[in-house]
Amino acid sequence: MWPKHEGRELGAARARRYCELWVGYDNHPARKERTVVRSLRRGAFAAAALFASFAGFIDGFGFVYLGGYFVSFMSGNSTRGGVDLVTGDFGAAGLAFLLIASFVGGVMVGTLIARPSWISVFLIAALVFAAVAAYAELTAAVGVLLAASMGAKNTVFASDGATSFGVTYMTGALVKFGQGLITAIRTPDRFAWARPITMWAAIAIGAALGAASIVTLGISGLWIVIAAHLLFLLLPVTRAWLQPAPAAPRV
Repeated sequence: MWPKHEGRELGAARARRYCELWVGYDNHPARKERTVVRSLRRGAFAAAALFASFAGFIDGFGFVYLGGYFVSFMSGNSTRGGVDLVTGDFGAAGLAFLLIASFVGGVMVGTLIARPSWISVFLIAALVFAAVAAYAELTAAVGVLLAASMGAKNTVFASDGATSFGVTYMTGALVKFGQGLITAIRTPDRFAWARPITMWAAIAIGAALGAASIVTLGISGLWIVIAAHLLFLLLPVTRAWLQPAPAAPRV
């Protein structure tokens, strides 16, 4: 027989394990939100926010260039493709599904490369080829290359081959923002909402700038974000933000 206090501790441990297995204790939003907020180093989070703004820029540029299709937001393309199929616009549906396939292909390439700096080199190369294709008026090729670069971008913060922090889509960040607001009310963690809304703001501001660039500069506006990626990769301080860190929970 165990002493009484050890028996109580064992009972508490068993109860906790029961909650984890059957009640989903470890998946409680407040608990997960605190873990996610603290999972990234400041430098890594700054890199994620910058990459989100770059992704927003490219998506805003691509949305205008492709006439209402996305190069990073594949849920939107899935909806467009489904609607286009039903309405009989098979060419438009084909473009939507081609963009989705290109995005997945970019994810596969980034996963195979597995090194953040080299993934960045790949996506810069894809963006340069996209700019060249735009001058040649190869619209579909531009979409394919931009979508592939965005797919690869999402693997920059992968851990053990699994994406831990998406940087080109923010629906999840808005969910975490809402959960973070409740966490801030119920727990001492008053800023659980800050990082998710920062990520959303980064992609929203980037999208506005990307749309403005193509409206004012035409296809030459794409060189702005290419230069931004190059600067990020060449500066030692920002390149260091991409160094591997301990595995982070998925967002």
